[in-house]
Amino acid sequence: MNEIKIFCPATIANLSCGFDVLGLCLQTAGDEMIIRKSQIKGVRITKIVGADLPFETERNVAGVAALAMLETIETEFGFEIEIYKHIKAGSGIGSSAASASGAVFGINELLGRPFTRKELVLFAMQGEKLASGNAHADNVAPALLGGFTLVRSSNPLDIIRIESPSELYATVVHPQIELKTSDARSVLKQTVSLKSAITQWGNVGALVAGLYTQDYDLIGRSLHDEIVEPLRSVLIPGFDLIKKTALENGALGSGISGSGPSIFALSKGKETADKIAKAMSAVYDQMKLPYEIHVSSINPEGMKILPNPAKIEAC
Repeated sequence: MNEIKIFCPATIANLSCGFDVLGLCLQTAGDEMIIRKSQIKGVRITKIVGADLPFETERNVAGVAALAMLETIETEFGFEIEIYKHIKAGSGIGSSAASASGAVFGINELLGRPFTRKELVLFAMQGEKLASGNAHADNVAPALLGGFTLVRSSNPLDIIRIESPSELYATVVHPQIELKTSDARSVLKQTVSLKSAITQWGNVGALVAGLYTQDYDLIGRSLHDEIVEPLRSVLIPGFDLIKKTALENGALGSGISGSGPSIFALSKGKETADKIAKAMSAVYDQMKLPYEIHVSSINPEGMKILPNPAKIEAC
């Protein structure tokens, strides 16, 4: 195999109570990439459609992740990467993670899979470090592994994959403003009160328990953020009203997707997820604020190979 076309899924990180440790993989939203072997060693970004991103390998998250991987293995050839962006940068649903994870996943496939998907997470994290200044795994882990992921430790890396309850759906609304992860991190405090920390620990544990036992009510009760949401929500237009609207229309819980500005809601069943999407849309329509909205089941597979690596039409 000399060329591969892949789907690079969007993700929701943090999930309210799990800052930097919890994430889930979406089924319906994501980028596409084509990666091919080249006689010229190294990594080159040859095409980017749908976003104004750097072509220089060392300045592109896909390039940086790929280089980190190739530093650990000898190859007789290089790689060319085409990126077709459908996830907007700064959207809060893992745009940089999709690119970084897609690059290492695709190259790994072309090399005959010398690394496991969990091992690829370490390389993809280097792309995240370029994007946000912090090598976090809460987006790249679910993008590569699918389902829900819990990052127990980043050093050494220890990731637990969790199957999603079968009827769980996500609704995500992205107001059309860009909120850089680095900017969203700058508003956070470096210390938290013991009371808030205890509440947060309880919710993280309960959320994981709810996922394992498929207890939707427990999942909903656990989607509460004592620490990050109060600081970041002021950066997102209409956040409080969107969250209130989601809950009134049947959401189990709602919060900031990643670093924002996207807002997510989890629900039981697609019918409720669609109802929430309609209600969220009405809020931003009333505010006359452009937005994108996604309704998705939880992607159990993560990155996947697409058929026919021919040219992809422009976004």
